[in-house]
Order: sequence, then structure tokens, then C-alpha cells
Amino acid sequence: MNTINIIQDEIINEFSLLDGDMEMTVFYIMELGQKLPVMNENLKTEENIVKGCQSKVWMTARIENDKIYFEADSNTAITKGLVSLLVRIFNGQRPDSILNTDLYFMHKIGMERFIGTQRSNGFASMIKQMKFYALAFKTQKEIS
Repeated sequence: MNTINIIQDEIINEFSLLDGDMEMTVFYIMELGQKLPVMNENLKTEENIVKGCQSKVWMTARIENDKIYFEADSNTAITKGLVSLLVRIFNGQRPDSILNTDLYFMHKIGMERFIGTQRSNGFASMIKQMKFYALAFKTQKEIS
């Protein structure tokens, strides 16, 4: 399992191949969303909706062997691509790693240029939700 920073560096490298081309970048993000594992329809409930996203984003998490695994989906292609990046980075990581990580890939790939303010807020909400899951699992382990 790669560390969060190694995965971020891989993403930065992939996006650098697009050479800042906005159209190709948006298509690539949508393509990444298509590769996201299909989320069970039973999990697409109101309680699994990430608050603060303009599009609908569903997210769940489970912990196995002290590593967190996320499932997510969205009703829009770009947002699904964005959440797939986060799932790729955080899947299989320990709660402490998720809580203490510095997500720098967004700035390195110039994400703010192609997702706009509304999606940026939604993206921040997705990150917050993933960190919330990590905190909940960490706290649960400390209590038990």
C-alpha cells in the first residue's frame, strides 16, 4: 500500500501529462470517475449524502485491520471524478494518516482553475467527511 504522499505525487504526475489543457483535464477527471467502483444502490441514502456539495455525493466508510476503505458516488461526472481522486488517496490508509495528511495535490495540479468555487466548496466537504470518518474510527478504537 502506497503512502498518501506517493499517491498524491502519482496524481500530480498524471495531470502534468495533460500540460494544463483545461478540456483534456476535465475529460480526464470524468474518466477517473467512470473507473470508481460501483456503489451499492442500497448505500445511496439520505444519511450517506455529503453535506455541502452542490451535486449529490454519497459516501460510506468501513474499517478493516485498522485501515479505512471508502465507497462513494455522485450524480454528476465531474464530481464523481473528484471524489474518485480522494478515494484513491485515502483508501486503505490508517485513520491517523488520513487525519494528519497535508493534501497538496490540488494546488500542484491547479485544480482551482477548472472546478470553480461551488465545486471547491463541495470538494472541501468531501475531504471533511473522509476526515470525520477517520476521526470516528480512531475514537471508536481508543474507546474499545
